[in-house]
Amino acid sequence: MFDTHYANQSFVARPLPFMDASSHVDHMQERFLGWNIPPEDSEIVHPHWRAYLSPAKYWHISLALIYFMLMVMSYVGNGCVVYIFSTSKILRTPSNMFVINHALFDLLMTMEMPLLLINSFVQRIVGGPIACDIYAALGSVSGIGSAINNAAIAFDRYRTISCPIDGRLNGKQAALIILITWFWSMPFTILPAIKLWGRFVAEGFLTTCSFDYLTDDQDTKVFVVAIFTWSYVFPLLLIIYFYAQLIKSVQTHEKMLRDQAKKMNVKSLVSNQDKERSVEMKIAKVAFTIFFLFIMSWTPYAVVAFTGAFGNRGYLTPISAMLPAVFAKSVSCVDPWVYAINHPRYRQELQKRCKWMGLQDNAPSSVSDSTSAQTERVKSDDA
Repeated sequence: MFDTHYANQSFVARPLPFMDASSHVDHMQERFLGWNIPPEDSEIVHPHWRAYLSPAKYWHISLALIYFMLMVMSYVGNGCVVYIFSTSKILRTPSNMFVINHALFDLLMTMEMPLLLINSFVQRIVGGPIACDIYAALGSVSGIGSAINNAAIAFDRYRTISCPIDGRLNGKQAALIILITWFWSMPFTILPAIKLWGRFVAEGFLTTCSFDYLTDDQDTKVFVVAIFTWSYVFPLLLIIYFYAQLIKSVQTHEKMLRDQAKKMNVKSLVSNQDKERSVEMKIAKVAFTIFFLFIMSWTPYAVVAFTGAFGNRGYLTPISAMLPAVFAKSVSCVDPWVYAINHPRYRQELQKRCKWMGLQDNAPSSVSDSTSAQTERVKSDDA
């Protein structure tokens, strides 16, 4: 007979796969998720997952291949973003410090992927609770940090476009906000890591880890609501507010120009400042695209967590739990390529330095770039 510890955790009240009379219990045990988890590491596996058959090896290999491609794309893309935005004079501005910060959060997310590759080939978490905590902590810092950094970018776009002369953030202000984004990601990373509130556990195929949303107690339910509000709802509300204010400001400005042009009996009043505003609006659209990708990638995972805490857990199969995790990780490799395609100044620099990519430059004129960059440098120098 098998160990009573596994008997208590491997089998729960839900339909089990058909076994004929000649099957052995040991053989059945090996087919369930968690069969290869060492007894000393069993604390990181919730009994919910032990009710499901262990995925076939090709599932793990397929997942490893997907993550390997995402990892390469992220390292190359985000590496280019950090390098070019840091070394290009025209891009080295306070506003673009947030772009670099976002790439750093994405690279931190990518640091999970080598761990997952190893776990996928052995079909379990390697390293036990410590490795699980490291994996989940990397995801927590990068995910929460990216969310609040999107809010910081929205705030910067609002200030830059609404008040182009005296509203731009200087270097010290941008650095302070960036520091806040890193502090913002710490509470719901440290608390479960030290098990003061919540904890990190394995999920899905038991090759990845995240915060516990399955334990059926009041503390876990409140934790899920709290982290959802802290890392998703609050940044989302800030982003919606700042972009709404930005749109309102642009509409007011355009109406003022139309009215003034009508009074002067001319077709339009487009100054160099307005051309610069147009460039900044294009950058704002890129920032909004990044925000939209964040929502699309993390919303499914939020649904999984809330289903585990408050809904019908029967919907949470290993595959349904793993797919949202893949979506959440994929955004870290998509972000830099959005900049490469749409950010006018970054695209211009990328074409100069990486001609092998074959990018066609549709960036704004150098005069407009120089004017905007010079304005930001003046504000930075005044700091």
